[in-house]
Amino acid sequence: MAWLGKLFGGTFGFMFGGPLGMIAGIAFGHMFDKAGDVGSTQTTRSSYTTLDREQMLFFVGAFSMLARIASSDGSVSSHERQKVLEFIRQDLRLGYREEEAAMRVFDTALTGGGTFDQFASQFYQNFSHAPNILQLMIDIFYRVAAADGVINSAEEEMIRRAARIFRLSDSFVEMLCNRYGGCSNASDKSYAILNIPRTATDDEVKRAYRKLSIEFHPDTLASKGMGEEFLGHATAKFREIQDAYESIKRERGIR
Repeated sequence: MAWLGKLFGGTFGFMFGGPLGMIAGIAFGHMFDKAGDVGSTQTTRSSYTTLDREQMLFFVGAFSMLARIASSDGSVSSHERQKVLEFIRQDLRLGYREEEAAMRVFDTALTGGGTFDQFASQFYQNFSHAPNILQLMIDIFYRVAAADGVINSAEEEMIRRAARIFRLSDSFVEMLCNRYGGCSNASDKSYAILNIPRTATDDEVKRAYRKLSIEFHPDTLASKGMGEEFLGHATAKFREIQDAYESIKRERGIR
């Protein structure tokens, strides 16, 4: 990360402003102060590039939002902190110096100013052109929130707010919610099982059910060569599809 070298070298200005700029200023303020000792403001600005800005925004935004989600229940568990470290080491593959900077932002955001929604809005404004990055963030949010064994209602509500700000589809969020065991609403889970959003029409619900019930019927899978040892799982999946459809039918009054 080019910007990080400049940051530790004391020649980087916090140029993107907003609540994330405030977190960056608090987290790395002493480094910014050092820049004033070795050169003028103009020199500091001249070393700044668009790529540096995007990298810095992603870095500060990601760890600021993670901090607020992890602490939404009043504290940050050791499991949640470990998941953040796994994200740093395995997903981002950062080195020791970068890891130190990430946790500096994380810890600053736990008590710093700005709201979670403000962080998410500023993040979206700068990465609306990269939906894969926005999707990655929601995935990481769920992963960290589930680290202590349960996604509480405050964490789930916060993640869903971020998804709405990021303009991600309901079906994508439901898929992740169910993957990490966070969906507390049984009917939401039923829609996710049928791979459809809650906004699907009755006809779309019926089509999704018919398609999946055929694809996952044990006889269909057996005819394609699935071994007997897997048919028990196939039967359980088929029943799950049936139960999900029945749940939605009752909810909507579908006959």
